[in-house]
Amino acid sequence: MVGHAAMLIQAAGVNILTDPVWSERASPFRRVGPKRVTAPGIPFESLPPIDVVLLSHAHYDHLDIATLRRLHAVHDPLMAMPLGNDAVVRAAVPGARCVTGDWWDRIDLGNGVATTLTPANHWSNRWPSDTRMTLWSGHYLETRAGTIWFVGDTGYGDGAIFGQVRERLGAPDVALIPIGAYEPRWFMAAQHVDPADAVRIFTDVGAGRALGIHWGTFQLTDEARDAPVEELAAALDAARIPRDRFVAAEPGGVYHFGRTLGTSR
Repeated sequence: MVGHAAMLIQAAGVNILTDPVWSERASPFRRVGPKRVTAPGIPFESLPPIDVVLLSHAHYDHLDIATLRRLHAVHDPLMAMPLGNDAVVRAAVPGARCVTGDWWDRIDLGNGVATTLTPANHWSNRWPSDTRMTLWSGHYLETRAGTIWFVGDTGYGDGAIFGQVRERLGAPDVALIPIGAYEPRWFMAAQHVDPADAVRIFTDVGAGRALGIHWGTFQLTDEARDAPVEELAAALDAARIPRDRFVAAEPGGVYHFGRTLGTSR
């Protein structure tokens, strides 16, 4: 776990980053905007060679140009993203290797890895003038070691899209599900799930295990920093799901998932 929605996935010899952000702020500005309250769980200089970067949408806490420039300069990874986000990346990172798709498109990433872009109940923008002009999605990864679903930002809505993921792609071995940035509910419910909704997604899709992401790194909303962890535990207990099946990922935490779906930190 790097922090927020940034994870380093290592599967079958391939190194993949999700929504990488090493910047101090999730903002177009250096001195204003949400500031990180935890250091990245992996120093940038300690990263292994990065093969693939998965981007979910264009919000600043997910698509960080400064980080993408550093990754391009050092690793030149393939960057996979939903439609329109490549225009943002190419304009700021000339020479970046971008591949894009619509919801349900399957993209071959090489080395036996592919991603299918999955729907999400969300939106995107960089400025007020470009709201919803770039697409948002999750990524359903197929690797030789198993399947991993990076959900991306989403509200629960009527839950239909999560059943569709299971029907069309199968139950993932591991799901990376957001659990933070959800208060107040009257405003955030349409775009961000809370821990109770995250557990519903986990159940709907039939994931073997899950890690809770998108919490505790940037103070974006009203809930306390540790509230997502406490509410996740309560939601799992209420659903009679063992807590070790869905763990809130901590920056710097290392989580191993084998073929039997056992996990250790």
